[in-house]
Amino acid sequence: MTKIDQIETWILDIPTIRGHVLSMTTMREQSVVLVRVRFSDGSIGLGEGTSIGGMSYGAESAESIKSAIDCYIGPALIGHDGDNINGAIALAEKVVRGNPIARCAVETALWDGLARRLDVPLSQLFGGAVREAMPCAWTLASGNSETDIAEALEMIETRRHNIFKLKIGKRPVRADIEHVGKIKQALGDRASIRVDVNQAWSIHDARWGLKGLQEIGVDLVEQPIRAGLTTALRGLTTGYEIAVMADEALQGPEDAMSVAAERSADVFAVKIAQSGGLKRGSEVVAIAQAAGIELYAGTMLEAGIGTAAALQLFATVDQLAWGSELFGPLLLTDQIQAEPITYADFSVHVPQGPGIAVTLDLDKVEFYRRDRNRSLHSIAGE
Repeated sequence: MTKIDQIETWILDIPTIRGHVLSMTTMREQSVVLVRVRFSDGSIGLGEGTSIGGMSYGAESAESIKSAIDCYIGPALIGHDGDNINGAIALAEKVVRGNPIARCAVETALWDGLARRLDVPLSQLFGGAVREAMPCAWTLASGNSETDIAEALEMIETRRHNIFKLKIGKRPVRADIEHVGKIKQALGDRASIRVDVNQAWSIHDARWGLKGLQEIGVDLVEQPIRAGLTTALRGLTTGYEIAVMADEALQGPEDAMSVAAERSADVFAVKIAQSGGLKRGSEVVAIAQAAGIELYAGTMLEAGIGTAAALQLFATVDQLAWGSELFGPLLLTDQIQAEPITYADFSVHVPQGPGIAVTLDLDKVEFYRRDRNRSLHSIAGE
């Protein structure tokens, strides 16, 4: 039996390439919790826990993720059978309530370790990949119309992205619609324009917002109102032709079932971290598929480890009607893996190789570590 010997965590602080303006905060760096699990046979697995904008977005932060793993999840799993991931998931859910990102980070490392031991891609453990690449959106979040237009035109010209999501909700509704309208007019039919409100609108504002966005030709609006307002979200979904996507409303399979039962959204933004791990994320996908709800591969703006893990899962999904937004590494000034994830031809490409198919660049990990008192090289014995 291959046992879990050690679970290590580090917080890395990596600057973003520009201010990333959300309705609740502006991000200028991303704090990544890197997880490494060591097994009794000498194999390792990598995971990542990342939140958006600290605790202004949700209940978890880099500090809480690390603490939950170090103090609760890790000690409970030491000595556990490393091949029995279902058992490890059940145990982690027993010792820690909530904390889906922390649980996902450890679970990812367990799947990665198992797939590496079997010498297969992680996607093989979820039935096998049906795609090698998927369309990838880019978020325009400078807050300035002209800056966003210039950025989008460059992305189209270099064939990196032709799907754009605009972060709105910080300004009055009419000002937001004017901002989005300028970008839509400038790009025309060369790109798909979508918006993410991050729960910022009241129900009344959302009615005006969806009407205005629909009139200017926006394709989709993401989580326009507070996550708990499932019935109100249903009213918006049925009241307008523009597609409505649930995001923060989906905190795992139970939430997915509630939203699907009320038909409160046209699209699910599925995030492995927000779902509580790869397995629970796959269950959210299955619920959407059974309910006839379309899918979108969402992101918590993870760095390379979390993004690669999500790509492995979504490579197994046959219908991704709205593509993905797994662009997290591109928002950072640097990547912590040895080989960057490939973004080309308006798509993100699934890394090839065993596990999540990512190897750490230990020098970069060391450089961005919040606590640099010890060398990762000496800890790793590498």
